Amino acid sequence: MKKMKRSIITAMVAISMMMGTVSCGDDFIEREPYYLIGSENYFNSEQDYNNALIGAYDLLHATYQQVILGEIAGDNTLAGGESANDVIGWQQIDMMTHTSVNSNLKNIWDWMFSGVNRAAYILEFKDKTDFEGKSQIIAEARFLKAYYNFELLKWFGGIPLKGDTRFALGDEKTIPRSSREEVFAAIEADLIAAIPDLNVVAPQVGRASKGAAQALLGKVYLYHGADDSSKFALAAEVLEEVINSGSYSLVSDYNSIFEHEGENNSESVFEVQYTDAQGASFDCLQCVEGNVAVGFSGPRNYVGPQFTSGFSFNVPTDEAANIFEAGDLRKDVTILNMDTWAGTYGPGYNDTGNFNRKYIPRTRSSTAMGDLNLTNPNNYRAIRYSDVLLMAAEAFARTGDAAKGSLYLNTVRERAFGNASQNINGLSGTDLVNAILEERRRELFGEGHRFFDLVRTGQAASKITGFTPNKNEVFPIPLEEIQFSGNFWAQNPGY
Repeated sequence: MKKMKRSIITAMVAISMMMGTVSCGDDFIEREPYYLIGSENYFNSEQDYNNALIGAYDLLHATYQQVILGEIAGDNTLAGGESANDVIGWQQIDMMTHTSVNSNLKNIWDWMFSGVNRAAYILEFKDKTDFEGKSQIIAEARFLKAYYNFELLKWFGGIPLKGDTRFALGDEKTIPRSSREEVFAAIEADLIAAIPDLNVVAPQVGRASKGAAQALLGKVYLYHGADDSSKFALAAEVLEEVINSGSYSLVSDYNSIFEHEGENNSESVFEVQYTDAQGASFDCLQCVEGNVAVGFSGPRNYVGPQFTSGFSFNVPTDEAANIFEAGDLRKDVTILNMDTWAGTYGPGYNDTGNFNRKYIPRTRSSTAMGDLNLTNPNNYRAIRYSDVLLMAAEAFARTGDAAKGSLYLNTVRERAFGNASQNINGLSGTDLVNAILEERRRELFGEGHRFFDLVRTGQAASKITGFTPNKNEVFPIPLEEIQFSGNFWAQNPGY
């Protein structure tokens, strides 16, 4: 794939004309790159649709940055790095001083819109050629389009929408930014349309299943509930369908989830697949097939057992490292404290001695191609079953069903403590919701959800240093995009 230096609209036109696809790692389909000359002459065979689907999945790899920044922007971690000028865009987001001139935010805009356009490319030609199993491919394209649009909505608010066709040069001057409500509706419609045609068991590891689409829909409803409380009931309904499906279960050993052996386990509802079988370069991080977030989160100049060195970004604060109750088995799996660990490292900027143990480089027997800090094969557990349980708990609590809210909350806590001794009972209403939100922080620490949980529940201003209400709930549209549209797209308030 080409390095995306141009405006996103230009980049999407280029992708539609020449779509180079790289492998999606692990067990998902691996093919040689292919190129299209004249997209209207494509989609003549099942292979064409499969190749295009691989290309649509491939931009999931670029979501590594959202995982890191979803923690840094919140109250869980600090930017870290070598110095205050190391990846300056991340430092600005940490301090809430970011502006519309921020290359890292522009990357998110560019890469996620590229994902939208790749999925829309398939949908645009969904009726061209028939073959057995095509409905699954079309449903997966809808899932991916919804996934990428949801990322854009979380980060930037209302965005341009173009249905089931690709954006073209000139659209930026005629297609306005849609409202948040319109974007939510479009995402929900794509997922509702996808669910009936998705297999209960995905055709291959790494591809979307029915449960993945239902879980994502439940999450979208939960976020939408901040604007429309009627969505909480819909969230409860669809999330409970995932729970009652019998397709997922909590693994008994929390420690195993984030190790190589724990990938794609019974708790995995949807994982982004990474691989170390392809080289990588800092010149094209969206092309990388390894999990870049892992290397960036590792301790600098580390010497010791079990782990390898990284760049010391995304360091947990002392306050966050101490949110776990006595006896909570998740703490030592989540926080690597170098003061008590049998290893040494070189402290970086914002050093607290704490690291996000879930996603730091492990010592591996295989030899990765290139820099392991770019080609790390550690999958991102994008939707875990425990997340589904806690989302369901919150949805039921918000609709007045304290019994189910407590049931699903305590299912997660029993695994965390090894028994029911620390179950939370007798709460309802706001008290129960707050207990569930605190549990989400402990269970999902370091997995990229914290900032958005604080924003959607109205707690960001009281939890995040430097957060300005009615501004920092979303991030600015990149200045280049505003200029490219001829100021047709209005900037987000406060930027």
